[in-house]
Amino acid sequence: MDWKVFLAPYSQAVDELKVKLRGYRDLCGASSQNSPIEFVTGRVKPVPSILEKARRKDIPLDQLNTQMQDLAGVRIMCQFVDDIMKVVQWIRARTDFVVVEERDYINNKKKSGYRSYHVVVEYPVQTITGEQKILAEIQVRTLAMNFWATIEHSLNYKYKGNIPTDVKKRLLRAAEAAFRLDEEMSQIREEIWAAQERFSQKNAEEHLESWPGGTAK
Repeated sequence: MDWKVFLAPYSQAVDELKVKLRGYRDLCGASSQNSPIEFVTGRVKPVPSILEKARRKDIPLDQLNTQMQDLAGVRIMCQFVDDIMKVVQWIRARTDFVVVEERDYINNKKKSGYRSYHVVVEYPVQTITGEQKILAEIQVRTLAMNFWATIEHSLNYKYKGNIPTDVKKRLLRAAEAAFRLDEEMSQIREEIWAAQERFSQKNAEEHLESWPGGTAK
């Protein structure tokens, strides 16, 4: 298989989805609204990871495009848990792709403690040979959830999927602590927004004063 050719549409999809989803943040800023989106990242699954997952899930290589939903992955980070479903509603309402599956790991966390909301979409990519519809996975989570998931992923890699029992217990406690942090932050979200607004305004005033002839008055 020519991996470069096979994965090119997935790379294109990731780039396009990042631009489109980041657009919500820009629109919120332009209308002076608090954006539920903190930032957006994306990646195409590396070939070694594709081969390892195909082996583990018994997926034939000629069926990767239909059986592996996360070859193209986009991740949306939110400040607050309540923001997650607002972003999911935006995704559902789009007409430039089709939602084919949703997995709610916020209300139905994994045994490991993992929390996130996954939306699998069918996204049309315009290629030199015509339109190609590919599957892409959009993950929506808080910053705390993302921090925990990144650490858990690193430990899984280190221990090749067999994390020691004592470490698993610590990870589970850490996951619950992260979720409690999210809940506490949600309780003071109005104060956080007000503080961020004042900070942004101060930065804007300082930037204006740095311009020749500029004034914050």
